[in-house]
Amino acid sequence: MNTTTGKVPGSRSPNDIDRHVGQKLRKLRQEAGLTLQDLAEQIGVSHQQLQKYETGTNRLSVGMLPGVAEALGTDIMEFFEDAGKASSAKKSKADQLRSECETWLRRTKSEEALRGMLRVLKALSA
Repeated sequence: MNTTTGKVPGSRSPNDIDRHVGQKLRKLRQEAGLTLQDLAEQIGVSHQQLQKYETGTNRLSVGMLPGVAEALGTDIMEFFEDAGKASSAKKSKADQLRSECETWLRRTKSEEALRGMLRVLKALSA
């Protein structure tokens, strides 16, 4: 048994990482302005199944992650960001804001938009 997750190795039950991925999934879906039904249709599952992924009741398979990330316009690694670290509730407000800024920077694809964002950040930090 794994003492950090309380699960037997190889168990099909959701563990802490699965729950973390589910929480990130929900956050990213909401930030994208999608309903459960909208995203569920895009990835080919029922809205009930998607809700189970988000709540950590069911595990989101590795095979589904690329399609989910694409539907949300993000990178797969975003689902694992901060996994195993202290919960966001324990983070300082500044760390929470930095994390949110990083999320939006990663989602920005246009080099021109990134340059504009950099100019604004430089101006604000002066």
